[in-house]
Amino acid sequence: MLKKKYIPKVSLISNSEEETIACAQRFARQLKVGDIVLLQGELGSGKTTFVKGLGKAFKVASKKVNSPTFVLMNYYKGKLPVYHFDLYRLGNSRELDSLDFDEYFYGEGISLIEWPERLGEYKPEQYYLVEFQHISETKREICISYLSKPQAKSSH
Repeated sequence: MLKKKYIPKVSLISNSEEETIACAQRFARQLKVGDIVLLQGELGSGKTTFVKGLGKAFKVASKKVNSPTFVLMNYYKGKLPVYHFDLYRLGNSRELDSLDFDEYFYGEGISLIEWPERLGEYKPEQYYLVEFQHISETKREICISYLSKPQAKSSH
């Protein structure tokens, strides 16, 4: 059995919301249709601010970007469709059974998922993981990595 492996991409310190937005805009340059970004961190750590930066990079007005805590998903129409999930209020992954995640995860846009630990069996095999850590009231550490499931070597 092959183990999944995190491949670190970048770790940086953000000193403000503006820096977090700029970081997200730079990160967005490498995203393409079908990419999934999991955003992990405690409440108030900068996840939705990061989503505002990603949205801005895809020509979504930042005033339209807000946390979809009560509606589960927001759809933002921009240069590419952006699907912004917030799973904070879910009790368990069975509550997701009625949703067709494949439509979003492997569709024509980019999926951004806050509170991904609640995905359970719906967690995709490949995704970017963006972790947020409080350092102080205004300072955050942001670590971006990519989960890659190594392919078995061919015997051919």
